[in-house]
Amino acid sequence: MRKVETQNPAVLRNTAVQESTRIQSLDILRGVGVLGMLAVHIQLFAFPSLARWNPTAYGDLRGLNASVWLATSVLADGKFLAIFAMLLGVSIVMAQSAGRDGPPPWRLHLRRMAALLVLGLLHAYLLWYGDMLVLLALCGAVVFLARPLSAKRLLLLGGLIFATASALSFALTWPASQSDPAGLAAWREQWTPRPSIIFLEIVQYRGGWIEQMAPRMRAAWETHTWDFVTHLFWQITGLMLIGMAFFKLGILSAARSRAFYQVLGALGFGTGILLESLGLWRSFATKWDLLDFVLVSQQLRYWGNLLVALGWVALVMLVCQRGWQLRPIAAVGRMALTNYLLQSLICTTIFYGHGLGLFGHVDRAGQFAIVLGIWAFQLLASSAWLRYFALGPIEWVTRWIVFGRRPGFRRLTPAVAEV
Repeated sequence: MRKVETQNPAVLRNTAVQESTRIQSLDILRGVGVLGMLAVHIQLFAFPSLARWNPTAYGDLRGLNASVWLATSVLADGKFLAIFAMLLGVSIVMAQSAGRDGPPPWRLHLRRMAALLVLGLLHAYLLWYGDMLVLLALCGAVVFLARPLSAKRLLLLGGLIFATASALSFALTWPASQSDPAGLAAWREQWTPRPSIIFLEIVQYRGGWIEQMAPRMRAAWETHTWDFVTHLFWQITGLMLIGMAFFKLGILSAARSRAFYQVLGALGFGTGILLESLGLWRSFATKWDLLDFVLVSQQLRYWGNLLVALGWVALVMLVCQRGWQLRPIAAVGRMALTNYLLQSLICTTIFYGHGLGLFGHVDRAGQFAIVLGIWAFQLLASSAWLRYFALGPIEWVTRWIVFGRRPGFRRLTPAVAEV
C-alpha cells in the first residue's frame, strides 16, 4: 500500500501566503534578467574569456557576427547583472517580516547568503568560472545592515558606492601605467595574447573535466579576490542598495505613474546607449588599446550599463502596467536560481570537452541561435514545472536549508495557469 505523503500545515500556510503575496512585476523582471544574462554569458561559455572584453582577440567580427556582438554589448552586457543585483536588494527588504513567527530576519538572511555562497563556490570551481552567486552572497551579507535606511539615503549611499568602483579603476590604473612600464607591458600582452595562449585555453576547455580545472580555478579565484576587492564588491553592493531604494519608492512594483516610467525609459535607454556607443567608438578608434579602454571606454560603458539597465526596468514596468500576460517569463523568474544554474549545465555540456566539445567552434551568430533555443526550453519547462510544483528544485532545497524545515514541493492541485 502506497504511503501518503503528509505536509506540515504551518508549512502549507507559509507557502500559500508566499504564493498570494508575490509581486508579478518582480517575477517578470527577474525572468527577464535571467534570460538576458544568458545572451551575455554565452560568450564566456563558447569562446576564450578575453573575447568578451576585446572582441578582436578571437572570432569573426563581420556581418551578422558583428551585429550580434554589437547588440549584445550595447543592450545586454552588464545590464541584466545590474537588474539581478538590484532584485537581490529587493528580496532583502522584503525579508523583514520573514522572522515574525520564527528566527529573526538577520539569522534567516545569513543562512540564505551562506547557502548561496556554498552553491556559488561549487558552481564556480566545479562547473563554470563565471558564477555570480558568490559575489551576490558576499555583498548581500553586508547590504543587510542598510535595510532600515530611508529610500533617499539608500539611493545616495548606493550611488556613492557604485561610483567607487569607477574611481578605483582609474586610481589603480593610471599611476601604475606611469610608474611600472614592465607591468604595463605584461598587462598589454594579456590583453592581446599570442595565438598560442588562445589555443591553449581552447585545448583545455575541449578536454575533459580534469583538464578544465586549471583555467577554471584560476579564473574563478581571480574574480573572487582581486576583481572582487577592486571592482565587483563596490559595483554589486551599490546596485543592491539602489534596488532597495527603488523598491521602497514603488518603482520595481509598477506602482509609479506611466509618465514616470516613460521618462525613466527614455533617459535610461537614450543616455545609456549614447555612452555605450561613445565607448565602443573610442575602442575601435584606438584599435582596442588597453590603457584607453580601461581609462575611457570602460568608464563610459560602466555608467552606460546602469542607465540601460534602468531603461529595461522601465520597459518591463510599462508592460506590467498594460496588463500583458507574461506568465512564461514570470515562471522563469520564479525559478531564477534553478534556471541560472541550468543554463551553466546546458552550455558547458554543449561547449566543453566532457560534452560536445564545441568550445571555440561556434561563431557569435551561432551562439545566439543556441541562446534562442535555451530561452524557448526554459520558458516552456518553467511554465510546465510550476503547474505541478510550488517551487523550483534548487529554490526548494535552499528554502529547506534556510528555514530548517521541508517546504511544500508539489501543488495540492495542478495550477491552471501561472502568473
